[in-house]
Amino acid sequence: MKRLDGKIAVITGGSSGIGRAISRRFASEGATVVIMDITTSVREGGEPTVDLLRRDGFAAEFVQGDVASEADAERAVRFAVERLGRLDILVNDAAVSVGKPLLQTTLEEWDRVFAVNLTGVFLMSRAAVRQMLFQEVRHGARGRIVNISSQHGMIGAPEDIAYGTSKSGVVYITRQIAVDYGKDHIVCNAVAPGKILTGKTGRAVEERWLDYSRARTPMPRLGVPEDVASAALFLASDEASYINGENLMVDGGWIAG
Repeated sequence: MKRLDGKIAVITGGSSGIGRAISRRFASEGATVVIMDITTSVREGGEPTVDLLRRDGFAAEFVQGDVASEADAERAVRFAVERLGRLDILVNDAAVSVGKPLLQTTLEEWDRVFAVNLTGVFLMSRAAVRQMLFQEVRHGARGRIVNISSQHGMIGAPEDIAYGTSKSGVVYITRQIAVDYGKDHIVCNAVAPGKILTGKTGRAVEERWLDYSRARTPMPRLGVPEDVASAALFLASDEASYINGENLMVDGGWIAG
């Protein structure tokens, strides 16, 4: 058996980057994947993720929506349940960044980052937990939530105050959901990526930030999306049978240093 055989997974931000890698890994392990994103376009280029999965013979659906919208969040969960019968896994991956320090960040930029990165996790998780509470327990859980946080939710995010602060909130909400709903057999954990090379251009691959990341990372390479996907797969699987409220660092040892 594959590790997610028969599971239904909603993955936000699944069109690109880390979310794309998670979608592909979950599908390859037997999950039916519902990608929720604002677009099917791949930021790094290439075939839309949902089309790629279908072409490879996997079961995949796409729901267009913004995680910062209460109506869209509830619609995505409702789609999965009405179309596929239940919701076993929610992965909250959708995120944005403006890459600015305090004095250059406008209120509008701050609000948008928090709307997607933190309020989006709140709205999607709330809709998911409402559904999961009515589901029977399978292999010790009614449902599992995996949040994609960040190492910069644990330490400062240089010149990116809104992103780092929002991701610290993701770490906290992960613990709070675990504490409040563990008794109901709902499991919530997070994966905190370090520097991950997704193929995205712009600030993320400016030489000064690559040099900074290499200097901070004990391992002799930076991360790739598949590193995060493997960790998310573990936390979404029945193998993570007694792990709840954890923020799993996938950072090549950055935090350890």
